[in-house]
Amino acid sequence: MTPSHLAQWPSWPEYGLVDDLLPFLSRWAAEGQRVALATLMEITGSSPRPLGSEMAIAADGSVAGYVSGGCVEAEVAREALDVLANGKPLWLDYGEGSPNFDIQLTCGGRIGIFVREIRDLASYVAQRKAAFDARRVSTVVTDVRDGSMNVIQGETWPETGMFARPHVPQTRLVIVGGDPVALALSRLAPQFGLATMLLRPMGPERPPLELDVSRYDRRRLETALGDLVLDGWTAVYSLTHDSHDDLLVARRALDSAAFCVGVLGSRRKIAARMRALQREGIGSESLRRLHLPAGLAIGARTPNEIALSILAQVVSMRPPPLTAGFG
Repeated sequence: MTPSHLAQWPSWPEYGLVDDLLPFLSRWAAEGQRVALATLMEITGSSPRPLGSEMAIAADGSVAGYVSGGCVEAEVAREALDVLANGKPLWLDYGEGSPNFDIQLTCGGRIGIFVREIRDLASYVAQRKAAFDARRVSTVVTDVRDGSMNVIQGETWPETGMFARPHVPQTRLVIVGGDPVALALSRLAPQFGLATMLLRPMGPERPPLELDVSRYDRRRLETALGDLVLDGWTAVYSLTHDSHDDLLVARRALDSAAFCVGVLGSRRKIAARMRALQREGIGSESLRRLHLPAGLAIGARTPNEIALSILAQVVSMRPPPLTAGFG
């Protein structure tokens, strides 16, 4: 079956810019749509996408996410609409040695993709969203025999024949300051899928454009920092140009589980700041998470370039994904 709404595949792969399917699934659930989920469950050789990569296909032909480098997405979407029509899950095999000779992968490998309907989309979204909002790990366990899925709170490894796909909390970036670099970073970071929070003590009533009001805090720095839970998926950068505030932020962040901490400033101030933190009782193990000065060394000079160097550092340091695979 080749549905008319898939006869013309998008000219540009905007679906491939999506890593977080939850906003799309939430919207489709509110619209009352039926949705199929395609998951990359098997890789032989090389693959442009990691195991567990997912693509969602709504009954109206809308798609989000991707499972290859663009080689098979249109075909997967067409097959997914068949799954929604007949209610039967489907295993798709593409690449070297597969029965689909007309669809080859540019990487030369072979991939297996499992497609099934999300049978209770509202419940699935609610359970995933509960974990997302609470910044907890959740694991979707799929039975490939019948396509049934269970959302387990926390990390788990399933029984033999079941596929586990863990979902970790969204990487969060806490920015402290109000200079042009802080402004550039607060605007750029959400485009990379980071949950961004800006702390500017006694700052303007309104946040900068494109930043959610709920992610802007203008209270006293001690109060704002005290109310934050800095977990292992959080990075903290102080861009205040104030040594007292920078020290306060660094001490609080290094005393937490935050995976990455940075302070903007010149290299000649590094030794003094390190000594100050050591006097505060911050040990050498914690200090390894501190980046002075903030950002990777890419020759950045402008606020946007410095913001880019910080984002590159956060991406390079973020925790590795949890393992997906069969039990």
